[in-house]
Amino acid sequence: MPKNKSIYIIAVCGTGMSALAGLLKKSGCCVVGSDANIYPPVSDLLIKYGIEVKEGYKKENVPLDADLIIVGNAIPKTNPEAVATLESGIRYVSFPEALGEFFLQNRKSLVVAGTHGKTTTSSLLAWMLEGTDKKPGFLIGGWLKNFDSNYGYPEGDYFVVEGDEYDTAFFDKGPKFLHYRPYASILTGIEFDHADIYDSLEQIQNNFRKFVSIINPKGFLLVEDTKKNMENVLDAASCQIETYGFSENADWRIQNYTHSEGIGTFNLIHKQELIGNFSIPMIGRHNVQNTSAVIAMGLKSGIGPDEINNALAKFKGVKRRQEIVGVKNDVIVMDDFAHHPTAIALTIDAVKEAYPNRRVWAVFEPRSATSRRNSFQNELPESLVMADKVVFAKLFLPDKIKQENRFDLEAAVEDLRNKGKDAYLIPEVEDIIDYIVNNSKPGDIILIMSSGGFDNIHRKLLDRL
Repeated sequence: MPKNKSIYIIAVCGTGMSALAGLLKKSGCCVVGSDANIYPPVSDLLIKYGIEVKEGYKKENVPLDADLIIVGNAIPKTNPEAVATLESGIRYVSFPEALGEFFLQNRKSLVVAGTHGKTTTSSLLAWMLEGTDKKPGFLIGGWLKNFDSNYGYPEGDYFVVEGDEYDTAFFDKGPKFLHYRPYASILTGIEFDHADIYDSLEQIQNNFRKFVSIINPKGFLLVEDTKKNMENVLDAASCQIETYGFSENADWRIQNYTHSEGIGTFNLIHKQELIGNFSIPMIGRHNVQNTSAVIAMGLKSGIGPDEINNALAKFKGVKRRQEIVGVKNDVIVMDDFAHHPTAIALTIDAVKEAYPNRRVWAVFEPRSATSRRNSFQNELPESLVMADKVVFAKLFLPDKIKQENRFDLEAAVEDLRNKGKDAYLIPEVEDIIDYIVNNSKPGDIILIMSSGGFDNIHRKLLDRL
């Protein structure tokens, strides 16, 4: 653990960086940071942690007496503070390097990786360990309602990390998860994503291959049972591999799944042996599948099934993951982070299963680097087909994408209408709110999906309904 070090963090207001700042402060370091965008809730958290934040990136911000500088992955080499850092001769590292060096050494690092479901699965894993008195550390890219935080200071042997395949820093273009020293891992699946830094699925597969190769040989890897796109990936692992899911062939098999009033219940079978009956207060088959991986990791870590089940029952979820923001006049406004076609389809399917008698609106903002591109021009409309009504907002910052590479919203609307769906392109948030207010009715669910703030549409809509 670092103690009494003076640490400066460039881009401290990012989700992961602010969590790392909190961990470092808790460990006894003097932490100061800077950022161009300082606003709540992160700014309030940093004040609460006692961390000074300098507004804007300026060469003179960089303290020449710092022991270490941590550089965020959004910072280019030309950033004035990056230039000052390179000139200073002070040691500098990336966020993942710092996490690995200071908090994952000599611990059992449990890494949740994969294209989808990382945040919820790692949150559930952290809570399962906490609820069974393992006192884990964790750093996760979402807000865990059980902890009212996105990080936890370790007091035991385990540390849970959400393993991101995105790049690390301007001086390290490899994925973040290669720094996380995995003892064991859950791999939720591999698909093409992050079109701003990856050109092909094969590039992503190559990085996952590197990741599974560094899992501790004494540890283990839990993989979703279809193993889709995992050809030439899993054979790089030197640890034990087991599968989980609904398939008859899964090592950890889900059986007799039912859903009622927001609670999924199922049996878990391990290689023909009934482990027990489990319940989780979440909607959707995909969440049950990811829960089975968490249970398997708990059992393989020596925790009993009854202890695990008791902890699962108290899981409160993660903000922005099928989160009900409010209800007005029997209209439910729900927020979800879904932005990839697979995640969108799974989310809509989960909502339809949980609320079979309600009409579901899908309101989607193409905001992520991939959803703003035409990489999924056909797949994205198809993922929205199960919704009863579909509304597209405008592309977020379209000028950042070349015209020939942009997602064609009008074509997507036409595609959905040709499939018999009630679909609209309404570019501006205020106009979307007007349309929903004038056309919604009691019993509707307004499912709002975006990987960003979406101009606070959820609260504005609730104010108007």
